[in-house]
Amino acid sequence: MSGPIGQLTRGTTGYNRLRRSDRWLVHAPRVRAALAAAEDPLVIDLGYGGLPVTTLELAARLRMVRNDIRVVGLEIDPDRVQAAQAAGSSAVQFGLGGFELAGMRPVLVRAFNVLRQYPVESVHQAWSTMQRQLAPGGLIVDGTCDEVGRRACWILLDADGPLSLTLACDPFAIERPSDLAERLPKALIHHNVDGQPVHSLLTAADRAWASVAGHGVFGPRVRWRAMLELLCDNGFPVVPARRRMRDGVLTVPWPTVAPT
Repeated sequence: MSGPIGQLTRGTTGYNRLRRSDRWLVHAPRVRAALAAAEDPLVIDLGYGGLPVTTLELAARLRMVRNDIRVVGLEIDPDRVQAAQAAGSSAVQFGLGGFELAGMRPVLVRAFNVLRQYPVESVHQAWSTMQRQLAPGGLIVDGTCDEVGRRACWILLDADGPLSLTLACDPFAIERPSDLAERLPKALIHHNVDGQPVHSLLTAADRAWASVAGHGVFGPRVRWRAMLELLCDNGFPVVPARRRMRDGVLTVPWPTVAPT
């Protein structure tokens, strides 16, 4: 097999930086079902960066769903792989690889803060390369977050294409939902302009957020939930949360935000 497909990224990472997406993965019905049904519960953390901490955290959290999950962290930089291998175990390993996923067939791939550093023209090819390697029923998470993980956005994909967009934040750390626009995944960030669906969603979320300002007396989490209810009332197909989460989370089906 040829070498890893991709390019070296900055490698910025940090403890608990990806906690919001981790919590979402643990509770998302589609992800839980895929992990539960997998003959081989292999998960790949693609582009974990300069430290393996987020890979180890992902493994610990996903074991709440299935305790025999195996997680492999892949990096395109041999030095990062070598440095991470000391933290490996029978359940968490590290290796050299890129979008070809080192020839493995995972049920779940997490690629966070990877494609954000690529030209937008490269996104669909990268998706296709990963999709070809998925195990039956497999899923991909392509996401972006800020340096401390307070604002994050991600796309969930299967072998056929994108399924949903999720916006997640610490509601205490925003002034309005559109603050998350700067963390949209590469496939969407350039489409946050008037006339495009993702811009319409963010604009509607801002309006709903302003309309439910009175709920702020009970705290920003309550206000966020009131905003979601108003968005639903206004016709947006917001995916209901399975439980009340500490994070502000807004998930919509992909057709709601797909570029036109």
